[in-house]
Amino acid sequence: MSENVVHLHKPTDPPTEDTAPTVLTVVPDAPPARSVPLWVRSGRAIKTGVTHERTKTVVRATARHSLYTLNGGRIVARRAWDGRTGSRYERMIRAAEAAGNLEAAEEWEERLQRFRAARHHRRMDLLHSPVEAAKGVAVGAGMSIGVLVALGVVMAISTGHVGDVITPLSATIDFINLLIRIVQVVWGPALTIGPFLALLALWSVGRKQQAAPAWALPANVRSSEGEPITPSIVVKALRDLGISPLKTAIKEMGDAGASMLGPIRIAGCGVEVDVTLPSGVATDEVQKRRRKLAENLSRHEHEVFITIPEAARTVRLWIADSGALDEPIGPSPLVTDETMTANYKTGKAPWGQDLRGDAAELSVYQRHLLVTGLSNQGKTAALRSLALWLALDRTVQFWIADLKGIGDWAMFDGIAQILIEGPSDDHVIQATEMVEDAVEEMNRRIEERRNDPTVVFEPLIVVVDEAQLAFMCPVVGEDKRPYGGAKATSRYFMAVRKLHNQGRAVDVLMWQGTQDPTDQNLPKLVREGAHTRASLVVGTESQSRMALGDKAVNGGAAPHLLRQGLDKGTLVVASDGITIPAGQASITVRTHFIDDEPAAEIAERAKMLRDGATTLRVVDQSEERDALADVAAVIGDTARLRTNEVLKRLHSLAPKVYGDQWTNDRLKSLLEEHGEEPKKSHGVMVVHRDHVLRALANRGETGSASAAE
Repeated sequence: MSENVVHLHKPTDPPTEDTAPTVLTVVPDAPPARSVPLWVRSGRAIKTGVTHERTKTVVRATARHSLYTLNGGRIVARRAWDGRTGSRYERMIRAAEAAGNLEAAEEWEERLQRFRAARHHRRMDLLHSPVEAAKGVAVGAGMSIGVLVALGVVMAISTGHVGDVITPLSATIDFINLLIRIVQVVWGPALTIGPFLALLALWSVGRKQQAAPAWALPANVRSSEGEPITPSIVVKALRDLGISPLKTAIKEMGDAGASMLGPIRIAGCGVEVDVTLPSGVATDEVQKRRRKLAENLSRHEHEVFITIPEAARTVRLWIADSGALDEPIGPSPLVTDETMTANYKTGKAPWGQDLRGDAAELSVYQRHLLVTGLSNQGKTAALRSLALWLALDRTVQFWIADLKGIGDWAMFDGIAQILIEGPSDDHVIQATEMVEDAVEEMNRRIEERRNDPTVVFEPLIVVVDEAQLAFMCPVVGEDKRPYGGAKATSRYFMAVRKLHNQGRAVDVLMWQGTQDPTDQNLPKLVREGAHTRASLVVGTESQSRMALGDKAVNGGAAPHLLRQGLDKGTLVVASDGITIPAGQASITVRTHFIDDEPAAEIAERAKMLRDGATTLRVVDQSEERDALADVAAVIGDTARLRTNEVLKRLHSLAPKVYGDQWTNDRLKSLLEEHGEEPKKSHGVMVVHRDHVLRALANRGETGSASAAE
């Protein structure tokens, strides 16, 4: 029998693989989880229930509507107290004194005295009113009974029954008895429902005034963005601007600054309010703190506009609804209304909308135009939309130089008589010569007007887009005169100045679009010669002054505060050709954007209104010209054209070739040489297209050619 030996000491040598004992590890069961006490679970449940969003919503709604009723009663009581006493007048007197407006204080004091006198008169009348009322009741009752009895007598005579004498009186008594019974029936429910109706009326007043704490208001009202503009919010925003005299004056006013504010009016996608500042506070101090004021009103800086109206010590605040200025304004009427036409003299171009949401329409009649701003902000689109509208007036002529040259004005091929497209120095030279030709046309019209004051000219619009390239052009001509620059020797500068000086008198107008204005690329004399000045976003306040002038910027115009890239197409306009609120020097316009495809469609409508206008491209003027072919080219598809118009177009085509030496006689000789001649139509000498084509055909048969010398 074998025995097992159990060793009671721990072996020092590690066991070998054969002798290693089998080790059984016993893992005890995990201890049971401790149960959460009932009070902890109850607390957690209560916390979850209390902090749940639905609970918060219910609590807010309950508190809000309860406070609407409570504060509505307070508002009604305040109104009743103001109506029965002179407290309203006393508040206004204290506010006027705090603002330093002694005239207003005296006026309110006079009103208070009149109110007290009228109240005393009413109270004295109450001493005599009971006796007068009793007499009135007695007389009224007697007359009523007499009338009823008389009516009864008439009825008795008519029917022959004596008893009918009291019939009207009896019927009246029965009617009064019926009214008493109705009152007895209704009185009980009325006493029950009346208090609830009164509470409902108080709740309605409180709800209309949002008379509840901010935390209890609905989420859309409670939100930091889109907070409704109320008098208290405006006053608080002004108080916290950091202007010590303003803050002190508001604290001293008995009405906490409410008397500073005019009525808050809905104005488009925002509200507008006039603020009369207290004595010692300048309007420009508020203007300089536009960003802080906007943030105090829970708005972004671009959503608050500050202008200076005519009233002294007054600023006009326009406060946009949150995010409203980022919404598009819709398509142009030029795109949606295919029947629209234009009138240069009496019409206005549908340019866009102002901040109030009203249509912003611009008159271009005898007004030079300047549109400027940073690159890629909508300058060309704003300028082109005006030209597209004006093109719908068939009497208007266009000479256009697009110094960007990427096709922005390509749709005017067939509308414009001259179209230059390209950014090179050669294109700038052509644009300069085009403007100089416009000066010659202006001088010709002035001379003609001198001989015949009744003559009426067709409007000529000279458009130069990207005009900064013309001012910065370094090329010097053969006469040693530079094309660019801002000196008296500069050809482009002097031509524009001449048009600005006299062009509007004979309807030769200069429209320019330029970017990033400086004294070098937009000289002072040129920018101040424009009647309508509009600016998109620019980089600095000094550029705003260059674009719009000191008066507009001092009055609140701030294109430098627009957002680059986000406020594309938003212009600040200074012009008497657009409706500007009284007292303001400028207006902000969100222009309609017309893309290339709809712009081409509008241009096609304009071409249909015109009888075959031919666009002339400027070419090398040193080459020899085929005069007869050029006459055919300038006539285009027009059946007949006045001789002076033919000469003008020839001059535009090649000024150096068809200069002053080309007259009606020269043109007549050219046609007679090929068996044709100009003829009169309605007393005006004209050139017929068929005659010119026939002359070309005759020349082709004989092999002869006539070239301009």
